[in-house]
This record gives sequence, structure tokens and C-alpha cells, in this order.
Amino acid sequence: MPGPVLALLLCVLAGCAGEQQIESPAPLYTQVPIAYPLELWDSDVEGETILRVRVTELGRVDSVEVLQSSGQMAFDSAAIAGAREMRFSPARKKGKRIEAWAEVPITFSKRPRPDSALSL
Repeated sequence: MPGPVLALLLCVLAGCAGEQQIESPAPLYTQVPIAYPLELWDSDVEGETILRVRVTELGRVDSVEVLQSSGQMAFDSAAIAGAREMRFSPARKKGKRIEAWAEVPITFSKRPRPDSALSL
């Protein structure tokens, strides 16, 4: 059985209102171990799920939505479960921590990513 797969994460603030600067929430780690579903691993299936997560002022994820499905329910479920365990540096507005939504793509790939592909 394969071990956890490292899913590349890219965090983007989902909506800045008005002219006030909002510092986007940022994942505390560039990669998070997410279980690659065994049946898809064995079948050499790859995919990407794009999630929308709400990050609290403490940096925890309290809500997760699928913005774009991978087309595989097992990938989408694994992505949601992994996102719930993520920790973030919270968004800030005028130096104060705030709750904010962020988009997080989770890529399921059996191919290793070069270090240069990591960009946040």
C-alpha cells in the first residue's frame, strides 16, 4: 500500500473587498501529506481537486468546499480530509488577524515534483 502522497498546495485569497489591503492566509507548510486512494494509485489514475477553505483567525480550517472536482470521488474526499488538517498563517487586515476564504488546489500525482515547482 502506498504511503501518504505529498500534494502541492497553492493558497490564493478568494476575495479582497474594497481598497483595504488584506494579507492572504498562507499555508504553514508547502506540502501536506494526503492519503492517495489505494484503488486510484493501483490504477495509475491522477487528478486535481480545487478546494475553497475558510481559515479562521487562529489559522485553522473550519469549512471546506469543492470548487472543482477531479472527477474522482475518492480524490475529492481525500483532498477534503487533508484540507481539514491544514494549518495556516491567518489572513490579516491592518495587522489584525481575520477569517478569510482561500483556494487550495490539491494535485494527486505519482510523479515527483521538482523543487522548482513549489511556489506560494
